[in-house]
Amino acid sequence: MNREELAADLARGTPVKSCFHRNRCPMLLLGVCFLILVPARGAWAWTEHPLVIRETLASFPEVQDAGLVKAESLNAFLMAEEKGLVKLLEDEEAWARKGLAWYRPLPEGLRFRATGNARDVRQRFCHAIRINPHARLGLYLQFVPTVPTGEGRSITPDRLTFLKDLTEWKKTRFAELGEGEMVSPSDVVTTASDEPDFGLDIGLYEDNGTAFGTLYGFGKQPFGNPNLEYSSQGPFHMGYYHEAWIVGALAGFVKQTYPEHRIHLYRTLSVHAFRTGHDYWGGRFMGIGLHYLMDLNLPYHSTLLPGVSTPRMLWINTLDLVWVSGPKAGAIQLVSNRHTALEAFQQAVMQEAYRQGHGDDSPLFEALRTIGDCPAWDDRMVRDVITARSNSLAAKADRVVEETLPGRWVSDPTFELGTSPELYDVMTVMRREGGDKAVEKATGLLREVLEPLPGYVCSYARGILADASRLPARPE
Repeated sequence: MNREELAADLARGTPVKSCFHRNRCPMLLLGVCFLILVPARGAWAWTEHPLVIRETLASFPEVQDAGLVKAESLNAFLMAEEKGLVKLLEDEEAWARKGLAWYRPLPEGLRFRATGNARDVRQRFCHAIRINPHARLGLYLQFVPTVPTGEGRSITPDRLTFLKDLTEWKKTRFAELGEGEMVSPSDVVTTASDEPDFGLDIGLYEDNGTAFGTLYGFGKQPFGNPNLEYSSQGPFHMGYYHEAWIVGALAGFVKQTYPEHRIHLYRTLSVHAFRTGHDYWGGRFMGIGLHYLMDLNLPYHSTLLPGVSTPRMLWINTLDLVWVSGPKAGAIQLVSNRHTALEAFQQAVMQEAYRQGHGDDSPLFEALRTIGDCPAWDDRMVRDVITARSNSLAAKADRVVEETLPGRWVSDPTFELGTSPELYDVMTVMRREGGDKAVEKATGLLREVLEPLPGYVCSYARGILADASRLPARPE
């Protein structure tokens, strides 16, 4: 590859995989060769999203106080709204092409068409919105600790996803819903907030080894390891909008992310479902969209290498080009471990608060229940507000994680935390090594990160309900 060819690839945003062969990487473009790895858990943000969103919805009357809704299968919704979805998804595609610079257009043959065929409507829909067609999308509820599931209704997570690694949900409880069963809107939104991590965005690239990945038109996976199960969802759950200009100029492939698309898509679907009387799917699409919004609120999902300055990124990449690969490999491993450690702590500390009945005095729950400002939703909020703030906290977050989480986990570049059994006993290890002060300091960091989330959730949810003309009269 000569310099002109490389420049053309960068201008198009083509993944520069040839740069990973050192003898073919021009020394004048040192920054192009950043190798961004998404670890097994690293494409996730808040582990077990319902732990977070349930507390916010508890203070959101438009959802919390709404009447029960009737559970409805995806097929029933799609067949009832098949004709309306044709125009809706055409408009959504036009919006994405016009508004998202790095958007790869939907292939013409995948456009949603009304055929009246109930047998393949689900596949037609999955193809049209480009999600994994093997996603189960069944009727179920997901519960936080201490909330009863109901006798005889419990199901295991393997009923809900095709994923092989289900360790994240080993302590999570689920219940099956029946068609037509009446259910709380809050429970619907809460449950759906975890659904994208059940595989909706996995295997969508042409190098992921899936038949649909070759059809979808997203091209090759722009970053991460395409051979890892969870890695391929990374570009749909991360948004690197605030990196130094030189990173964007020399490594344009990091811009090829799609959370803005997902947030807008599911918002559009939610509004349509509410407008047409399918309140269950209105809430469910709302919850799915909130997942991506919540992901971007975590600094590790809005920042390439928290704690590593741009000059240092360039320097360790330069060393890697001359076969000194240790510094870059170490930096990537440490960031991966710290990302994973913070997620594990978040899940553990919130599960503990639920189980021990500390919700009323938990600083995290207090932050999540305080909505504060609820500005009108604007699509620019994703870049200009949500990721801007989380990116600004990245250096502090990385420093606090280094200071409070177990030393071997976050300071040893030879240790792989993602596959360690210690990960699922994070509170015990933290208290043994750092005591209650470490737990308190890490909890303080989580509170600071989570504080603006209720406002974002309120803006997104209230905007959907307003556009669907479903907002009840608010008390004076």
